[in-house]
Amino acid sequence: MGSSLTVGAVIITMGNRPDELRALLDSVAKQEGGPVQVVVVGNGSPVPDVPEGVRTVELPENLGIPGGRNVGIEAFGPNGRDVDILLFLDDDGLLASHDTAELCREAFTADPGLGIISFRIADPDTGATQRRHVPRLRAADPMRSSRVTTFLGGANAVRTRVFADVGGLPDAFFYAHEETDLAWRALDAGWMIDYRSDMVLYHPTTAPSRHAVYHRMVARNRVWLARRNLPVPLVPVYLGVWMLLTLVRRPSRPALKAWFGGFREGWTTPCGPRRPMKWRTVWRLTRLGRPPVI
Repeated sequence: MGSSLTVGAVIITMGNRPDELRALLDSVAKQEGGPVQVVVVGNGSPVPDVPEGVRTVELPENLGIPGGRNVGIEAFGPNGRDVDILLFLDDDGLLASHDTAELCREAFTADPGLGIISFRIADPDTGATQRRHVPRLRAADPMRSSRVTTFLGGANAVRTRVFADVGGLPDAFFYAHEETDLAWRALDAGWMIDYRSDMVLYHPTTAPSRHAVYHRMVARNRVWLARRNLPVPLVPVYLGVWMLLTLVRRPSRPALKAWFGGFREGWTTPCGPRRPMKWRTVWRLTRLGRPPVI
């Protein structure tokens, strides 16, 4: 019955990883069950050569990760409605098994309330999963699947009805926390999110701070996330906890300066529409192990 669900894939690229992109596309083409339709979005760059049948969209400017993925969603019709499921995959990743798409079909068919699946990311050489890639507080065992409250942006599957219900990713975020923004809106609409350790995307081990804008974007978008989604009493609690955690981690002076600059920017710039989650959603997040104060 799971095989009746149609699957698409959205991959955004800067055009600088042609070999990795081709390997990823090959791994998608080898998926069991019905064929996976693929759209590759060149985010402000030309798309490298791709196999026949793979659709491409070349954007004149870099719209950021959420903006590029939203273009990919719309390539499958409004809110991606031309397919039932969309995979979002980093262009330097690789699906480890040939049954990932079929496992997604089975999972979404078995659980009508399931809206998003977060895959496990593993290093292709060591098989290790970084703690930050397990989307829950209790992350010591990456092999344990569970319900979660957020997901990994470059290794996931989304039921396209979620986009119809709550909209796409927040374009203005550009980079960082756009997944949590979507996750909170989806949970508030009644959808659930699973982390599945048996659905694996191989991806080289990296540090997020390799991006020059990391510290500013993380801080700015954290403020936007709270302003957009949290009930008023929780906004200062959530942001206060994250400020304390940032200080405890003792970043370098330049990193801390960038972080506080981004934090200030988050308060002084528009964050987009505010739709605070219901208090019952706060309780649901708490029961799932991650109250929205951390």
